[in-house]
Amino acid sequence: MKSSLKERFGPRVQVRAIDLVPSGTPVRLCIAISTPHPDIPGAALSLARRHMPMGQAHRHLTRLLRDGEEGVIEVPQVENVDGLIADLKECGIAAEVADPPADIDVQAVRKRTGYSQDQFALAYGLDVATLRNWEQGRTRPDLTARSYLTMIASDPDGMRKRRLQAVKAAKQAASASA
Repeated sequence: MKSSLKERFGPRVQVRAIDLVPSGTPVRLCIAISTPHPDIPGAALSLARRHMPMGQAHRHLTRLLRDGEEGVIEVPQVENVDGLIADLKECGIAAEVADPPADIDVQAVRKRTGYSQDQFALAYGLDVATLRNWEQGRTRPDLTARSYLTMIASDPDGMRKRRLQAVKAAKQAASASA
């Protein structure tokens, strides 16, 4: 009787060595299948070159293929975003950057709504002092705030209504659990 798992089942499947990119920054991508027969292994290899574990890349892409919907992934180390998008396109995967813009004109977003600073902060659940700091350039909105501001810019009335619905739902959930 064999005494170790390795002796019993043999060596694990060997994965060929992958040339990893030497440096880069994390990037969030919105990805979708763009051809009837995408090259999932090729796309997974392209993501693995950017320091995403091969198993994780394969799971994301297989889920994408199975569900037929787009998804968002974070690629740990991207040296050239356009190069990665081109690599994925060759494999039948459409990709675009999913992060909000690095800079957002907060004052322009607010003015498009027609609100004063106080009204805007109240309508969208923001701290008015923080809003003033953003508009005057003393501080910059973080990733979450830029995402929220981008959504407000695209649909001001819809975001205001959704925020009010969320507040009401949270109050109802809190009172139901009390």
